[in-house]
Amino acid sequence: MSAILDLPMTISVIIPCYNEADNIPKLQRELLPVLDDLARHTRLEAIFVDDGSADQTWEALLATFSSPTDSRMTFLFKKHEVNRGLGAALRTGFRAASGEWIVTTDSDGTYRFETIPELLQVLASGMDLVTASPYHPKGEVAGVPAYRLVLSQGASFLYRLLVRWDIHTYTCLYRAYRRWVTEEISFEADDFLAGSELMVKALFQGARVAEYPAVLNSRVHGVSKARILRTILSHLRFQFRILLYRFGLVKWTAAAAASE
Repeated sequence: MSAILDLPMTISVIIPCYNEADNIPKLQRELLPVLDDLARHTRLEAIFVDDGSADQTWEALLATFSSPTDSRMTFLFKKHEVNRGLGAALRTGFRAASGEWIVTTDSDGTYRFETIPELLQVLASGMDLVTASPYHPKGEVAGVPAYRLVLSQGASFLYRLLVRWDIHTYTCLYRAYRRWVTEEISFEADDFLAGSELMVKALFQGARVAEYPAVLNSRVHGVSKARILRTILSHLRFQFRILLYRFGLVKWTAAAAASE
């Protein structure tokens, strides 16, 4: 942690959750120590967004994270009454965040929470957006069945062809942002396309984007919430809009979102 220089006054960590009651003990065990350590160096707020869970996620979050362990740490809880999708949960988290640097992370810990300081270290080097990248030559996939990777790897490959070849992973939620990116670059998708849409638009608007080679681990509890066919179609529609933009056939506006 001491290797990160010039930390901002406040860091926000956003954790979207949907039917993750079984993962709350893992969050407490593995995320909380990382938040405690960050809070020793700067103000830290953790924002839990329950995206309309049908299980006991909301109650478990409130019971587990009701009392911060450090005076410089704050827990915020946001709830959607119905499931609206990952993109909607991210927008809710971004609106609630007050941090100058913002981290978004999966609630299932498929990317180790202990690497958050390393992710921030890359952001501190002058980047505007840093994305974890298991498909980077120095990244790794551990224990995830190949069939689970087809969508993510295929989508990322097409984005590499359409947007920027030297970025290997476009579909990851585990990221760090400077605040201006989340405030000035809009994204319209409500589903799992949201992270890709936000990063592509950031690149087109000149944001400095870097990868953090990371290890993608297999989920321990529960199952992925991605709706495969719907997500594939969302990516393909968005990629088609990118192609039209590249050929000058459309202007790049919010209308380029695949949610049209």
